[in-house]
Parts: sequence; structure tokens; C-alpha cells
Amino acid sequence: MKKDVYNIIGVMSGTSLDGIDLVYTKFYFNGSWTFKILCTETISYTNFWVEELRHLVTKAPHELDLIDEAYTEYLADTIKFFIKKNAIDNIDAVCSHGHTALHKPEQNLTYQIGNKSVISKLLGYKVVCDFRVQDVGYGGQGAPLVPIGDKLLFSEYDFCLNLGGFANISLDDSKGERIAYDICPVNIVLNHYTKQLGFDYDDKGHIAKSGKVDQNLLNQLNQLDFYKQTYPKSLGLEWVKSNIFPLVDSFQLQLKDKICTFCEHVSIQIAKEINKKEDVVVLATGGGAYNSYLLNRVKFYSYNDIIIPSNTVIEFKEALIFAFLGVLKLRDEINCLKSVTGALKNHSAGLIYLP
Repeated sequence: MKKDVYNIIGVMSGTSLDGIDLVYTKFYFNGSWTFKILCTETISYTNFWVEELRHLVTKAPHELDLIDEAYTEYLADTIKFFIKKNAIDNIDAVCSHGHTALHKPEQNLTYQIGNKSVISKLLGYKVVCDFRVQDVGYGGQGAPLVPIGDKLLFSEYDFCLNLGGFANISLDDSKGERIAYDICPVNIVLNHYTKQLGFDYDDKGHIAKSGKVDQNLLNQLNQLDFYKQTYPKSLGLEWVKSNIFPLVDSFQLQLKDKICTFCEHVSIQIAKEINKKEDVVVLATGGGAYNSYLLNRVKFYSYNDIIIPSNTVIEFKEALIFAFLGVLKLRDEINCLKSVTGALKNHSAGLIYLP
């Protein structure tokens, strides 16, 4: 039965490996959707899990299955900790993205660990998860999935720009259909090089600001074939390992110059996309929204307004929207748009597990 109010825990783990984002949200439906975020937390990964997740693409299928079992238990324990710490007692469902191990839609393959059916038994709550597989089965990219949430929860913005492991953007086209696509890697690359300097991330972009742009590297980055493709298109860690790291590392540069040059590359690619329309308002979220140097470089190349929301929305928008995708699945309503992913049809994605 469809309800007007849903109490949902949303769970997201992104490619930047910052940790597990959890959000407890109340969703209201009264002809249109609104929400109220009640509590949030990012629980950092242990060193063991950072290393395990970083190397998932190198694992054999039987190794991945064992990791999946262990990660599902770890994820359930993390969610239980969040529930107990915040004394949450009214939960309609836990809606979880899991963590992407493999994403090769051109090979009809996408695999997120942490989505084994046992998770609902471990939690004792209804769980909605594994949102990408069905879309890939319908010939779609399986990503990005956030745009339906952008359209229904953040309709006052012309563009919704997420600056996470990758930069992706969603917007309505001239026909009013939502489209979305990945623009370029961001934190998955910046954090890779920042960690080599002993820091988890480049706080406010200070390291990038101290470096110099290498024009030759910048030109080669901007000429990568991905940037010539049209949507729908998406990126994964495999592409970064094959195309970005070898190229950047072929240049004998100081780390600060690699970081600075990559920031410039990201800024140019983002500005190229948001400049396709004039006089628009852009909502920027994700960890990259705290990188003031990066945002200033984007603003240097773009004439459109870029709005930075509250810290809660910056950090937890993806977890919030995966919670919302779960609500739509529970209502058997469309939560995956063919105009975004390239699938054969709009559909209601995800699996529902009962405790």
C-alpha cells in the first residue's frame, strides 16, 4: 500500500572511499515530494577496507564473492551502529547502494558488493538495494541513478552537479526529459595523489593552489576520447586506471603540479558542460564542493551561478537520493530513467529483501 510518509535510512559508499554515508530521512508525498533529513553520519572505512575496496577490480570472481559476503556483514554492522547511536526506532526500509566492484555496462556487467540478501536478516528490517543491475540488463549504463531524485527533490535548480569520485551532472533537456551523465573523474584521482603526500584529501584545494599547471599534460587530458562522446555515458575506476593514472604518471612532475593540473582539467570539463545553457543555476554537492580552489577555477571558466547548499546536503545528497530510490521502488514507481541511462525503457529498479 502506498503511503504519504516514509521513514528511510539511505546508505551510500562512493568510489572516493571516504567512508559509508548514512542518512535517516522522512519523505512526504502530497502531489509532489519533500523531505526532512533527521540525522546523518559518515563512518570512515578501516585501513583494511580501504585497501580491499581499492583493489576490487583486480580480484577474481571467487575472491569477489568472498569479499561480498564479508562486506555485506560489515555494512550491516555499520548500519546497526548508526541506528543504535541515534536511537532510531521507526524505519520503513533501509535503502542501500552497496559499493561498486565492477562497472562494465558495455559487457552487460555491473556488480555492487554489500547487496546479498542476508543483509535484511542481519538488520531485521526491509532492505531495498542492488539498483544498477536491472538497468544494465535492459541495455542501459546502470548509471547515473541520482537524476530522478534531482528532478523530483531539487527541481528549483537547472543543473545538479555532483563532485564525488566522479563529476556527474543532471538536467532537463529541451523536451523536459531528464538527462544525466558523468563528466570526468574528480576525487578518485585527486585523493590518489594527495594520499602520496600523506593526506586523505586536498583540504580546500590548498595543495592544488600551490602547484603549477603543466600545459602539455592538461592538453592530453582534455583530448581523451571519453570527452568526445555524447550521453548516455559513465565512468568507472577501471577507466581511470587505464587512462588517467598512466597518462599523469608518464609526466615527471611534482605531486602538487599533478594535482594542480588535474584540477584545471576538471574545471575545464565541468565548465564546458554547464556553459551549454545560459543564465542557469547550478547546485553543486559532493565532497568536491568543499574544494574552494576547484570551484573558483570552475567559476573562472563559467558565467553561470553555482550554488553551494548546506553541509548536510553537500555530504549526504547521494545517500538521501538512494533512500528516495528505495521509496519509489517500494511504491513500484519509476526510479530509473531511460533518457538518463540509455536503457530500453523506464523502470523501477532494485531488489526488496524482507527480514
